[in-house]
Amino acid sequence: MTPRPLIPRTGIGIDVHAVDPDPDRELWLAGLHWPGERGLSGHSDGDAVAHAACDALFSAAGIGDLGTHFGTDRPEFAGASGASLLAEAARLVRAAGWEIGNVAVQFVGRRPKFGPRRTEADAVLSAAAGAPITVTATTSDGLGYEGAGEGITAYATALVYPASDNLER
Repeated sequence: MTPRPLIPRTGIGIDVHAVDPDPDRELWLAGLHWPGERGLSGHSDGDAVAHAACDALFSAAGIGDLGTHFGTDRPEFAGASGASLLAEAARLVRAAGWEIGNVAVQFVGRRPKFGPRRTEADAVLSAAAGAPITVTATTSDGLGYEGAGEGITAYATALVYPASDNLER
């Protein structure tokens, strides 16, 4: 086995979900339920923020991607919450010998109005991952599918570093 370099690694993740055509689908985003907002399509709960965070962690650790671990071919993840997927992603990253430094996520969309719940979202996602996660939001000034209110894109970066038991390798 090739020795793992003892330096931090970064990863990126991007996730896109369309607004679901079903008006009764609930919105889950950044680990939070958004009553009165139209939900996003997806195999799980459609939480683009949590999914992008998972992908960034998998990328940084070099252990695949969201589809590898939670793909649509895995019926046990149908309807799963983004926070539970994030908790499992963090477990897999740690099992691969990495510790999580932090994850930063920014999503692009017209709705929901995120600012008033930012601290709550950070706390829920940080608790799920057992590491600091921060979320920010922006609009696209009316441009593209995000600006038309047809979907949300989330971009994430993650920093991981070798767990202390790897320092002896």
